[in-house]
Amino acid sequence: MRWTQTFIPTLKEAPADAEILSHKLLLRAGLLRKLASGVYTFLPVGLRALRKVEQIVREEMNRSGAIEVLMPALQPPEIWRQSGRYETASAVLFKVRDSANREWVLSPTAEEVITLMAASEMNSYRQMPKNFYQVSVKFRDEIRPRFGLMRAREFIMKDAYSFDVSDDAAQVSYQKMYDAYTRIFARCGLKAFPVEADTGVIGGKFSHEFMVPAETGENEVVYCEGCGYAANLEKATSGIPKTAAREIGAVMEKFATPGAITIEALTKAPYSVSANRQIKTLVYTADSKPVIFLIRGDDQLNEAKLAGIIGTPIFRAATAEEIFAALGAHPGSLGAAGVKDISIFADERLRGANDMTTGANEDGFHFRNVSIERDITVTKWWDLRTVTAGEPCAKCGKSLKMRRAIEVGHVFKLGTKYSEKMGALFLDESGARKPCVMGCYGIGVTRTLQAVIEQSNDQDGIIWPLAVAPYQVCITPLGVAPDSPVMQLAEKIYAELTERGVEVILDDRDDRPGVKFKDADLVGFPLRVAIGEKSLVKGEVEIKPRGGALFTVAAAEAVARVLALLKA
Repeated sequence: MRWTQTFIPTLKEAPADAEILSHKLLLRAGLLRKLASGVYTFLPVGLRALRKVEQIVREEMNRSGAIEVLMPALQPPEIWRQSGRYETASAVLFKVRDSANREWVLSPTAEEVITLMAASEMNSYRQMPKNFYQVSVKFRDEIRPRFGLMRAREFIMKDAYSFDVSDDAAQVSYQKMYDAYTRIFARCGLKAFPVEADTGVIGGKFSHEFMVPAETGENEVVYCEGCGYAANLEKATSGIPKTAAREIGAVMEKFATPGAITIEALTKAPYSVSANRQIKTLVYTADSKPVIFLIRGDDQLNEAKLAGIIGTPIFRAATAEEIFAALGAHPGSLGAAGVKDISIFADERLRGANDMTTGANEDGFHFRNVSIERDITVTKWWDLRTVTAGEPCAKCGKSLKMRRAIEVGHVFKLGTKYSEKMGALFLDESGARKPCVMGCYGIGVTRTLQAVIEQSNDQDGIIWPLAVAPYQVCITPLGVAPDSPVMQLAEKIYAELTERGVEVILDDRDDRPGVKFKDADLVGFPLRVAIGEKSLVKGEVEIKPRGGALFTVAAAEAVARVLALLKA
């Protein structure tokens, strides 16, 4: 490809709304242009790099035994109601109406579609295992699209769905996808690592996210360098000890606490109750009913963990009016002692705790001498708290660390959640009808492309890994007169490399050398071959690996040297 025949509109400065480095480079290097918030046009070099990522994804999915299909982006809302996600995923669903005023959903994912297909086409254990995948455009109604392709309204995703006859068989399918993802990200040049993750609105038994370390990442990851434990902050647990037990004292005693409506206020005189001896009472509503969560006063509630215990992702913090109606007091004086007919979920760190202080459900009063197991009827114990750096690892005891990261892939073990609701049943060897055991597996293809840039760049621009570079080699003649020795050699090297299957771009623009060099570095081509009159007099050309040192080689050896570098 010749530079003058393609379209690479590089920019000296990034638009003001580009917040992170990779977003700025996508725009400055001429890979993307913004149409609207969260909606982008891929330009030629951006599309070439995107297709490289897609090809790697397809090769590894095919290698794993998955079968490619293509499902509709336009889906009837009835199937989302059937699965129960029309309500639970409503915040991200794009809904459109046709000329007959019928409603449709623009696909953010395809569990419902593929499960209905399986329900109609797969009815015997002999047809399994099967894993279907697609690479297609998805739509999510992001409230605040940001960071370019990282959080967009329209994006490209690879989604796959496995069907198995048993939980053990489903685990085999899950592991195949886990291994395939490891290979995909390695081939893309990404330093990605798996972490335990929350299943979110997708649901299911457990899941892993594949994360790329990045200071600008939207996810916080907790990890242990000792044993390799890693989890998203929304899922992470630690080995922090439970609240130290004390002798169970007298019965609860109510005492006046006028104006003390915070944990901190109670730590000061005249009360002097340390935060670790207080019970923090938080009230939420789920399905229009109040739910109480108890954690220690010096801990923070992790809302992402609540969906698993409540049984629905639709919940919110209760209003002051709702709280007063349920408990007869306002926030700051709340507690669970003596509360009946409301579900009470307590953090495991409080199990066995006594000599605690909590609100008395009367404004301006608290209880002391509270024993959790004696005075509070706990519906269920759960890990509710947010882990902090420095806490001991639950597996090996070493200090946990935290870092920010970008999520590029997610694998879920769904179980029978969708197959039971949507009738994906099969006859087993004994003739019994059972639901298929499912898994689902997503990779943000466009997000992966940007993650590569976020992880691989310098002050001059992008540094593409060879496997996903839009072109592998940029030939830069410093003079472009057609009959000049410089251009003739450039054409010769271009033809020979192209004939050998190398993806080459020839910068035939009649522009200053500095402009051409800066553009080549900005776009990030792995190798640049520069040909100028002065070096050609010596019979030499210059080769510069992107991010590496420039060196000269004999002009006659240029092609062989480039091929050797590409194979290295």
